[in-house]
Amino acid sequence: MAKSKRTARSGADAGAFVVPRTVSHPALLAGGSDEPFRQVLYLMVLAFGRLQVCRDAFGRAMTQSGSALTGSQFAVMIGTAYRQQAEGVSIRALAEHVQLAPTHVTTEVGRLIRKGLLIKRPNKQDRRGVLIKLSRKGEAAVLQVSPFVRVVNDLLFKDVTRKDFAAISHFLRVFAHNTEYAVAEIRRRERERGRGPAKIPRKRD
Repeated sequence: MAKSKRTARSGADAGAFVVPRTVSHPALLAGGSDEPFRQVLYLMVLAFGRLQVCRDAFGRAMTQSGSALTGSQFAVMIGTAYRQQAEGVSIRALAEHVQLAPTHVTTEVGRLIRKGLLIKRPNKQDRRGVLIKLSRKGEAAVLQVSPFVRVVNDLLFKDVTRKDFAAISHFLRVFAHNTEYAVAEIRRRERERGRGPAKIPRKRD
């Protein structure tokens, strides 16, 4: 019993554990502490997770094909609506617009064509490619879901000013660019440890 008490006292005498900082950029430290930075990261994970919940809900609400869509299929549908113009949109241009990998967009486009929501036609400017457009059923699906999307987005961005939105847009462009370098560093370190490259999606929702 005496030995146990001495051990407890020696642990207490050692003082509280000092957490190493998880970031070193001066702009992200407050009085030398990275705790405010950590709180922002937790909020980002929470907010981005809820954005994904919203996207998935939008997909479930698109039932014109007889079955609900996934969140990424919703993104492809809306992206096509915004980029198709009169002739249609290429897979590459669509992928860049919705920030998904071209291979993933190709797969989802195929599924949406089979559901009768998209149509494809030859690309007169590039015989190796195709152009994608909404079908009449696809247009009806976008019209059906748009009021729901608008209500949710209005709630998501309530009290966000134009200045706030511009700052968010700038931050996300910089942050998304930086994630490429961060993922490359993760892969490099995991290769060095002999575990192989990290399985981290590049452009998926």
